[in-house]
Amino acid sequence: MDFLELSAPTRNFLAAARMTIVICSLIALVFAGASCTERDKKGNVLDQTTYGTITIAVDESLKPLIDAEIDTFEATYTNAHINIIYTSEEAAIRAMLQDSARLAIVTRSLTEEENKYLLNQQYTCKEQLIAKGGIALIVNPASTLEELTIAQFKKILTGTNKLSELDKNFSSTPVVVVFDHPNSGIIRYLRDSVQQFDSLPSYCYAVNGNPQVIDYVSKNPQAIGLIDVSWISDRDDSTTNSFLGSIKVVGLSDGRDYFQPYQSYIADRSYPLLRQVKVLNREARMGLGTGFTAFVAGPKGQLIVLKSGIVPAIMPKRVIEVSKEPFLP
Repeated sequence: MDFLELSAPTRNFLAAARMTIVICSLIALVFAGASCTERDKKGNVLDQTTYGTITIAVDESLKPLIDAEIDTFEATYTNAHINIIYTSEEAAIRAMLQDSARLAIVTRSLTEEENKYLLNQQYTCKEQLIAKGGIALIVNPASTLEELTIAQFKKILTGTNKLSELDKNFSSTPVVVVFDHPNSGIIRYLRDSVQQFDSLPSYCYAVNGNPQVIDYVSKNPQAIGLIDVSWISDRDDSTTNSFLGSIKVVGLSDGRDYFQPYQSYIADRSYPLLRQVKVLNREARMGLGTGFTAFVAGPKGQLIVLKSGIVPAIMPKRVIEVSKEPFLP
């Protein structure tokens, strides 16, 4: 019998029954989806690759790059929220090891002892290279110091305390070397890769971050500052340009030629003080930390690295199509 041939009460009953079946099916799907959502032991919904909230710890010297990456990531994935702890390199790694941060973004790998510490917790560290940068030496604009050899720089790290050996305009002024943190990744890099030393000379001081290094150098003609290249490499950034207006960047050489920390000289390894930027991830599953790492290491994230003035770990491809058709007159 055709539906229209049924009596009105019967048709209403069947329509209501069909609607009830549809509603029950939708409710069942919602509960099925909810039951498939990953939850922790307390029943809280766990973060996924593109939504949720996590905390990460970052070497403060990398702040310009990581701020740009997180701003773009959160704008793309509006349900993802990343809380950032900017601190020294050692404190960032310690936060990751102790599970107060999901990721650590720093410029070194874990030591054997640190890897063992994670393994004892039944975790492993996944490491992702995201950029290649460097360390810049900066001086006050009043200084006539323009260039340094790595040999001269080693003497500064091991005890030369007269700027007169480097800058004849300052015949008796002691050198003051300033850097970002007591547990600085910059100093760790210099100790491991440039010059072995147990402790720095008394004229070396830690301040409280790269902007403070720039500020100190801008006010003290006898100072030499050590900062990450990313603070002065993005020439389209107003903050970078204001910094460059108050300091001068020193050229470095480990041979005959001197090089500034420009992107091209970092890419071809002409600049002597090079270091890598890495994400250390302790996640045991596909969470928001893994999603953010994949974003930074992917095409969009690597374009942000390129824009920042340092070198992407994977250079973004640029495809140019050449037309074989002749130009029309």
